[in-house]
Amino acid sequence: MSNLDPRPAAVSLQAGVVHAVDVLEARKAAIGDGTEVRRLLPQRVLRTIGAWCFLDHYGPDDTSAGPGMRVPPHPHIGLQTASWLFDGAVLHRDSLGTEQLIRPGELNLMTSGRGIAHSEESPAVRPGLLHGVQLWIALPAAYQFTEPDFAHHADLPVIEATGGDGATVTVVAGEHGGERSPATVYSPLVGLQVTLPDGGEVTLPASPGFEYGVLAADGPAGVGCPAIAGAPARIEPGMLAHLPVGVPSITVSASGPSRLFIVGGIPLGDRLVMWWNFVARTNEEIVTARNAWVAGAFGEVRGYIGEPLAAPPLPPGGLKPRLRNNYGQ
Repeated sequence: MSNLDPRPAAVSLQAGVVHAVDVLEARKAAIGDGTEVRRLLPQRVLRTIGAWCFLDHYGPDDTSAGPGMRVPPHPHIGLQTASWLFDGAVLHRDSLGTEQLIRPGELNLMTSGRGIAHSEESPAVRPGLLHGVQLWIALPAAYQFTEPDFAHHADLPVIEATGGDGATVTVVAGEHGGERSPATVYSPLVGLQVTLPDGGEVTLPASPGFEYGVLAADGPAGVGCPAIAGAPARIEPGMLAHLPVGVPSITVSASGPSRLFIVGGIPLGDRLVMWWNFVARTNEEIVTARNAWVAGAFGEVRGYIGEPLAAPPLPPGGLKPRLRNNYGQ
């Protein structure tokens, strides 16, 4: 998925320091032909959670009529994109020649490395609702210019969780509860879907040195930790609960059927710059990538009907990372 801001500013990505469960509200944005997303990362007060540097939550949207999601071909460098659906279907195409449909419970993981282009759209035959998250993972310096790659994972570990009637945890990325996702990642991190089919409460162990973020996909939920005083934080779609490094566990609860998505990882040590759809270490790397996209050097995304996304202009004074991020927050 793409950042379609026509005049994006550069973002300096550094880990935040929080000493309680903090609740942040998303900024609404539009992608493609108008699909609305709730942008939860990056924010002015919280740039990253571990190596997770971008998080959009969209839907549920009725896509039974009209074109549905249409995100034109666009480039990436220096990151992995992780696509996860709660409902619906999305068709991925990229400049490697990949064409892959993703459905709920499956992971599309694209590694951009030195450069890749891709598109995402609703397939012609599809369910009526579309609902999911799109995430970016910043690649560490050793893998920043790795060869681009794409992987589809349809068989992910699912763990029965104690405390909630029928509750399960799907290990989307990283390791949890003795189970490891088959997805290849390059930083210590985790991505989990927690499903509470009848509500209830579950407590999940936290990994040492990890910070965490929790979003509610469906409705109100509580997020807390016995080590942090006070009542559980209340979140709903459009909110992100952030838990600092050092929490021994995470407790999530809901009064009715609920799905939550949890991201976590060791706080990002590198100082990175994110502009448009690029993650880099220097402004020069971003300028080089933009020029390569304009010159058509990222390769063709075949099969998408429509023009590629045009690169926005660079700021008149050049890229100058600021305390405010791309999105006016």
